[in-house]
Formats: sequence, structure tokens, C-alpha cells
Amino acid sequence: MKIQTICAGLLASLTGCGSTPTSTPNIVLFYLDDMGYGDLGVTGAIGYTTPNLDRLAGEGILFTSFYVAQATSSASRAGLLTGCYPNRIGIQGALFPNSNVGISDKEMTIAGLLKQKGYVSGIFGKWHLGRHKQFLPLQHGFDEYVGIPYSNDMLPMWYDGTVLTPESSEHRKANFPPLPLIEGNEVTKGLRTLEEQEQLTTLFTERAVEFIKKNKDKPFFAYIPHPMPHAPLAVSDKFKGKSSIGIYGDVMMEIDWSVGQIMETLKELGLEENTLVIFSSDNGPWLNFGDHAGSAGGMREGKATAWEGGKRVPCIMRWKGVIKEGQTINQLISTIDIFPTIAHIANAPLPEQKIDGINMWSLISGETQISPRNHFLYYFNNNELMAVRNHRWKLILPHSYRTYNRPPGRNGEPGATGTNTITEMQLYDLRRDRGERYNVIEYNPDIVAELLQIVEEAREDLGDALTQRPGTGRRPVGRVND
Repeated sequence: MKIQTICAGLLASLTGCGSTPTSTPNIVLFYLDDMGYGDLGVTGAIGYTTPNLDRLAGEGILFTSFYVAQATSSASRAGLLTGCYPNRIGIQGALFPNSNVGISDKEMTIAGLLKQKGYVSGIFGKWHLGRHKQFLPLQHGFDEYVGIPYSNDMLPMWYDGTVLTPESSEHRKANFPPLPLIEGNEVTKGLRTLEEQEQLTTLFTERAVEFIKKNKDKPFFAYIPHPMPHAPLAVSDKFKGKSSIGIYGDVMMEIDWSVGQIMETLKELGLEENTLVIFSSDNGPWLNFGDHAGSAGGMREGKATAWEGGKRVPCIMRWKGVIKEGQTINQLISTIDIFPTIAHIANAPLPEQKIDGINMWSLISGETQISPRNHFLYYFNNNELMAVRNHRWKLILPHSYRTYNRPPGRNGEPGATGTNTITEMQLYDLRRDRGERYNVIEYNPDIVAELLQIVEEAREDLGDALTQRPGTGRRPVGRVND
């Protein structure tokens, strides 16, 4: 263990002053797909256990007001990796196999940021920021890539495993190509069946372990965005039937195993005290899949909405000897803050272009009374500003959304999400009402005016499709052969 790390850890734990560590830490970042707020043991999971993740939380910080940049896959990952609201860089929603756009080569990712400081970076799992070679990880700062370019349901197969053909189905999935498994820049296999996906969690875990062992003597960034527990669910034989709630619990137990494998590897190599581990999810649960979906932990709605169940997910951070153990932090923080925080602890220069993330090291290292982030914007598809939150209050702006307030599906079949629901302007006190049940807008006109001022500034900068504001601070998305 490096002497600098010991000193930094003692300083942070004794003083809580937010001092910058003087070592060059490794970074391990897990990012799940469609895991909800209530899907960990420490957040209330029922019917299965997550002992490795619970231990990770006990040895570090559990963040309870942690928000994704958008509540859908591509946009969420764009925000995480660039520190920007994804609409600033032109990434919206979830990119499909026929999409000809992706992350621009003018945007810096966490991997590109860390490359400036001599890091080696690897990604093992789902990318979803463009399928063409120019958009793939090796062209955006990463040195190794083993994974799939988009979601695991984007192949000619129904959610129950039935193979689709244009002759057998009119559903758009029938025209998708097999799901590409990519190494580097090359497709090594096309996945056609659900059975072929059963080994993905194991594969990505094993390759991440190999990467860490190979690079144990240099600073590394291991990004592990597991495709699970996104529907359709697939789990290896070693975890089939292990939970009491069916395959969703089995999948979560296998993901917990994956985290345990990585943590054990760090321990064996003597890297625990020089590695920041981050664990979170790209959005809330896909609730219309019922028993094949996760839990929003009592919050309203799920993925693809601006309600708390779609945008708020659990986040765990652990850095032994540096981050104080056993903390629960309720202050406001977002995935877009990961980028500048990593830049701070690695002493890496930020990009010249504007980002939206805020360095959260002071909050993480001990100054927990107030968050450096004083508000958060809830954008969704097509650059729609749907809500804004400050430390306590959340203002819902008039917008339409597809509600999950319908009977869910069962056994892998999706249920209906209903027609678009229109909501009026509403105000919620998240200190008392994170389920967003009691509209208190008529009692708090001053709070509404304060939040509307933030809305106006956001619309000027990032625009808003709902009010037909273009925004002055948006940058173009990457396009094929740009």
C-alpha cells in the first residue's frame, strides 16, 4: 500500500476536511441496467440477498438522493461518462441498432480524461453510445472493450426467448440483427437466443478480473456496465433458482457475486486502499415487466419517466482508508458529478468545453451537511425539461408521460404502459414525500418562483422542446463519418 494513500486516508477520516488524496487511485465503476432503488439488501430487497453489495455499502457510503442524467439507457450513460446533461451533447433516449448517431469524438469520456494521467481503461459490458466503429469505446479513450453495443433486448427475439423473423412477426425487433458481442472493434459473435446471454455476467466479470490483474502495477479504470437486470432476463446455471422470487432475484444475486469477485481480486492484489469503487444503475426499474422487473423502493413510477422512481437510484462508493466507513448521505448528487469528481482525485485537467457536473469530493470525504449541487434538472426524450429539484423541493412542469399505473406483465411478458398521461404543474416536498403523492404548490408560491427561475436559466442554456426553446449551449451529436 502506498504511503501517500495511508496519509490521505488518515487525513480524510480524522479531519473530514475534503482534502485531495495525493495518490493516483484506481477506479472501478459498476453501472447496472434497469436496477431500481429498492433492489439491494440495504435498500429493502425482499426474496434474495446481496451480501457483497451490502458489505460494500457498510465499508463506504450509500447515497440515497443520487440521480441519473436521464431515465433511459443511452442518455444516462452519456451523462455518466462525460459529466454533461446528455441533451447538451445531443444524446437522447436509447439508441437502436439502426441508429447512425453516437457520442461525438469532440466529447471527452472518463477514460479520455484519465488517459491524460497515464491510466489504462477497460470496459466490460454494455456501451450504448453508438454502434458504428467511430463511436465504440476504443475511439473514446478506452484501451480494451468486451461487450455489447446496445441493450440486450435489441435482437430478433421476443422477451420470452421466442426467435422472431420478418415472416413470423411484424414487430420491429424482427428486423434487428443478432446482438453483436464485440472485442476491441470487431464482432466476435452474433447472439441470437436468450440461452446465449446466460453467460454474459460471468464473461464480463472474468474479463474485468483479468484486466485488473494485468494492470495491477499501473493506474487503471475498470468500467463494468452489466447488461442485466434489463429484460429479457438471463442468468447462469450457478444462480438459477437461488432466490425465492424467481429469475429477477437470481439475476441480482449473480450481479452481487460479480461485485464480490472484483472486490476479492482487489483484496488479493493489495489494491483495496488505492481503489475507488462506485456502484449504481442507469435508471429505475422497467415496471411493466412485473415479476421480471425491479423495485422503485416505494417511489413513483419507473424508467423513462421524470418521477423519482425513474431518476433516483442507489449509489455506493467505497475507498478503504480514504472514505469514512458506514455513511449514509442524503444530499443531492448525480451521475454527471462523477466525471469532475474523478478529475479532482486523479488531478486530471477538465475539458475546455462546458460540463454540467460538479466536483463532489468535499461531500464524499466528510463535509456532509450540504451538497455542492444546489439543483438538478429532469430532462427526457427530445430535450423536454419535465421537472427541477433543489435540496428539498421538486417542481413538476406540465408534460405528458406513459404511466406504469397499469397491471404489469408476468413471466417475461411486458404489460401495457397505457396512453400518455398529462400532468399539470405540481410541487412536492421530498423531505416528507418522496412518493410524490401530495401536491403542495398552492402553499408555497415563493418556492415555485425560485424554482421557475432555475427553469428559465436552463431553458436559455439547454433549451426545452416543450416550450420550443432551442438553447444556446447545446453541442451536436456525433454522426456517421463526421
